[in-house]
Parts: sequence; structure tokens; C-alpha cells
Amino acid sequence: MRTRGNAHRLGAIIPPGDPDMCLAAPARVLEVQEGQLVVDYGGVRTTARSDALAEDVSPGDYVLIHTGFAIRRLSPEDGEETLRLFDELTASLSVEGPVEDAPSSRQDTVQ
Repeated sequence: MRTRGNAHRLGAIIPPGDPDMCLAAPARVLEVQEGQLVVDYGGVRTTARSDALAEDVSPGDYVLIHTGFAIRRLSPEDGEETLRLFDELTASLSVEGPVEDAPSSRQDTVQ
């Protein structure tokens, strides 16, 4: 499990009535350029395409990024709250240990 400061924080958006799920990672917008954004994933600076966004974004906003495309703008408050919740989830999972139904990394021997 990754901890705060790593670039890989996954979020889920499930539109009402839509059984499919889109996984996206929240990132903070640093710069807005024509057709792309410079974003920060917990200290990792990268770019994302902004073609799929239906609304304008500004530095300081948060966006959800899926496969290199910013797909939704989040307010700074929503972006920070989302990251805080994922940090709490990460911390709780690392304290509890492995899930009982998870595949074991132990090699069983057949006799």
C-alpha cells in the first residue's frame, strides 16, 4: 500500500445510475497551457491533456485524471478532502495487515 507523498492515489467516480466505474487520480493544477495542464501528484510533476474537460480550470484547482486526461475539475476543498480521505484509508489498511481473503504470498508445497 502506498502512503502520502506518493503519486499513486486512486479515486473512483460512479455517475448516478451508471454501473461502470472510472478510476481516476486527483492532482493539483500548477499551470494551465493550451490543451494541457501541468499537475502535481503528491510531489511528482507531470502533464495531463485538458481536452476532455467541460469547464475551465485554474492553478490551485484539483482535477481527476484518467489515462492522461483531466476528466473533471474539483474545487481545492474537494481535492484536499479527497486526498485526506485516501490517506486515512491507506493508514488504516497498513495498520490492519493483510485481508484474510487476499491471495497469500506464501508458497504452499504439495506433498
